[in-house]
Amino acid sequence: MIVEATQDFTLPWTGDDAAALAFVRDPARALARVRFLRDLRADGKGVRGELLVPLPGLGEVDLPFRSVLTPTPDGATLTPQPISGERAWVEVAGQARLDGGALHFAFQFCAHLATPDAQGWGGAAFEKMIRAAAARTLDRVARELPAGITQAAQE
Repeated sequence: MIVEATQDFTLPWTGDDAAALAFVRDPARALARVRFLRDLRADGKGVRGELLVPLPGLGEVDLPFRSVLTPTPDGATLTPQPISGERAWVEVAGQARLDGGALHFAFQFCAHLATPDAQGWGGAAFEKMIRAAAARTLDRVARELPAGITQAAQE
């Protein structure tokens, strides 16, 4: 099962351009205050961690992610990398760019969830419930993302 969500937002930036570019090119700093991420690790090549997703009836699910960070002339991009050997994982893609006195962010989340084969009415209903819960959760995660990045930018 695949569930997707997106989030685009803009933050005002009052510092100089070099500081803005350094901020968006440092995911450990930019994403440090995002509450739904755990075990966030970043190095010169990318970022990895776990997205925490509460699902009704299943509890909290940890969805690992791995993305490559690529600097661009006006910011940076995150390109998701596949993860093998996991029943559930998430692709995290993103773009951040400086435009005048503002930072523009665009994130895309694509959760890959392995579910039991939906056999009969009960299995189909269970899959529909999980899909709806995962979609709501990813949408909530996407809505909370700007607050975490705004807090990190103010530090």
